[in-house]
Amino acid sequence: MTRQTVLGTGMKFPPQINPATGRFITVSDADNVKESIYLILMTTKSERFMRPEFGSRVVGYTFGDTNPTMLTIMSREIADDIKNSEPRITDLNVRMEPDNNKGCLFVYIDYTLADTQTRDNMVFPFYLRNDTEEENIETMEQF
Repeated sequence: MTRQTVLGTGMKFPPQINPATGRFITVSDADNVKESIYLILMTTKSERFMRPEFGSRVVGYTFGDTNPTMLTIMSREIADDIKNSEPRITDLNVRMEPDNNKGCLFVYIDYTLADTQTRDNMVFPFYLRNDTEEENIETMEQF
């Protein structure tokens, strides 16, 4: 079995069309796994009708407290959601670092690709509040 068949190929998220061919752009191998993890985190549980267990509850923590207990609970829940939905990875480790100045949690996800035993990681910024409107207003006032 080749690496391509195990890790697979899927549609790039968000969906994009190649202007030269008119076909959807796809991703393969390790990039496909990263896209899958991102989709798991951005999909709310029960959002998919045919797979209600797919996804996570990370969006429910918006405006939540960032004390060490909550960060531990969130890390464990995210790790469980990824383990339950992504069989192509092992040795999963999730840790979080809050950045209170930006109203953001940085979720560091370290894992091993099961078929190649290659270590990989990704950083998922989770915004606890939406400051983009305030930043835009401040920027416009400067001009």
